[in-house]
Amino acid sequence: MPNIGCMLAWPGMHPKRLIRLEQADSGELQLCVGGEWALVDGIPGLEDLQARIAEGPPTVLCLRAEDLAAWDSSLVVYLVAVASRADQAQRPVDMDRLPPGLQRLMALARAVPEKKDARTASASSSFLEKLGEAWLRLAGEFRSGLEFVGEATLSLLRLVRGQARFRRSDLMLLIEDCGVSALPIVTLISFLVGMILAFVGAIQLQQFGAEIYVANLVGIAMLREMGAMMAGIIMAGRTGAAFAAQLGTMRVTQEIDALTTMGISAMDFVVLPRMMALCLMMPLLALFADLMGVLGGAVVGAMMLDLSPALYLRQTVEAVSFSDFSSGILKSVVFGVLIAIAGCLRGMQCGNSSAAVGEAATSAVVTGIVLIIVADATFTVLFNVIGF
Repeated sequence: MPNIGCMLAWPGMHPKRLIRLEQADSGELQLCVGGEWALVDGIPGLEDLQARIAEGPPTVLCLRAEDLAAWDSSLVVYLVAVASRADQAQRPVDMDRLPPGLQRLMALARAVPEKKDARTASASSSFLEKLGEAWLRLAGEFRSGLEFVGEATLSLLRLVRGQARFRRSDLMLLIEDCGVSALPIVTLISFLVGMILAFVGAIQLQQFGAEIYVANLVGIAMLREMGAMMAGIIMAGRTGAAFAAQLGTMRVTQEIDALTTMGISAMDFVVLPRMMALCLMMPLLALFADLMGVLGGAVVGAMMLDLSPALYLRQTVEAVSFSDFSSGILKSVVFGVLIAIAGCLRGMQCGNSSAAVGEAATSAVVTGIVLIIVADATFTVLFNVIGF
């Protein structure tokens, strides 16, 4: 008895493709594919084929190739979809008559079936689920930060007892990088910030004939707030990111693991010198930023307000107090600690890929700046409460 077959066609079917569904003498249902299959020609629909597969007894669906000239992933996608329809109709699928390469790809594609509603799982999650996941991530970040701070404190205690193991030459190089090498950018930014403060203040104070108080405005603002904050933000973008990239690269190249294998604490050898260098240099950089900011204000005072440098300097000295100076220095020390912790923490948390190094550097900058702003706001409120 001859096979009963039918050619499937649909609007826009590519003429070089062959799709034939037929009932064999043995009772099995055979799907024959052939011709040329290219992804640019699209993937055939399954409407007519699905109806034929679903009707009749659940016999074997045999997939075979006939005069198959060229094919790509479009054929794999089509046959996988056909096999999925056969599974739904409880028809066993026989792929033994396909080319070996196509059989292997089909086996890989069908090895792990797609999870139901996997494509819409993220979109269907509720607001409460997203909020809960965000809080869990935040709690995890807070916990890892506390653990890192605890390990850094223990490393500092080992340093006090003379048990910390690191190279003094590395500390000297880090001090140079965090201090002298950062002076040009700190000089430029602080000088410009001082000029901006003086320019804004001069425009307003000229209306009341109180131009001399521009020196008070710039001096107090730079010594108490802007000097330490601008130096901290600059170092977070410059040094904090560098620390994260360095430690992240060491994590990728397994240098951190090598130190642990040799019995050397990574906290002592790579984190502690960086924290010490930044904490030592930040007060000096903040003091230098204060000086450059006052100098920038003096330039604006001399050019716009015809104030002599001596008069401007005397007014500045009379305006600022020891509390203004000491509060800025205290903030700079805290900012240095926060920047070092943020940079080293993100570097130690880095993944094992080159992309993870960039992500760690970006995260270190964001974390450092956020911590600086939060700490500065906390100090401002605290100093106002205690009258400092």
